Amino acid sequence: MVRMALDKAGLDKAGRICECNVLRQGRDAWHDGSMPITTRRKVFEAGHRRKILVIADESKEVEPALYYAACRSEHTNGGIVLLYVIEPDNQFWGGVRQVQIEEETNKAKAVFRLMRLKLSKEGLDKVHIEDVIREGKKVEQILKQIEADEDVAILALGAAVDNKGPGPLITSLASGTNAGQFPIPITIVPGGLTLDDIRAMA
Repeated sequence: MVRMALDKAGLDKAGRICECNVLRQGRDAWHDGSMPITTRRKVFEAGHRRKILVIADESKEVEPALYYAACRSEHTNGGIVLLYVIEPDNQFWGGVRQVQIEEETNKAKAVFRLMRLKLSKEGLDKVHIEDVIREGKKVEQILKQIEADEDVAILALGAAVDNKGPGPLITSLASGTNAGQFPIPITIVPGGLTLDDIRAMA
């Protein structure tokens, strides 16, 4: 995807999120933690496709979510949005902060490449994938991405298998006080499932 000039909302003139551009948190962020009123999903309208949102990071639990999203998208002619959220350290200012953003952006691109490589090794490289990098608080930026892309219909989260709990995102989104107000369905993929298991169910 070609880089495009972004307006203050991080969108191009056609209203699309541009790949690998860092979309920064604006003044309209939901600082009170409340769920936004989202635009109506258009996944079944002409020119649209259903997309599954996967949060890209280096955690182990992202892998089952990625494989589920790819298998499901392959079966339904859908797509995947890989979202990497940069959560900058607020103690840094000016040039130091900019260096941190650049380093995190490069890290995000490396994570995207690794995730694509994993899919390719499993024969899932035909799935349409979009890469998005956002800057800000993770939950707020997940909500902003859902609001910005009316084709995002599912959030796929992988559940950790250790005894420390399913993972911070599942705890805060799928089982916390916001669970009943989340704007789209959340699919939780158990980390103990094999790829064959996921293929059989996705």
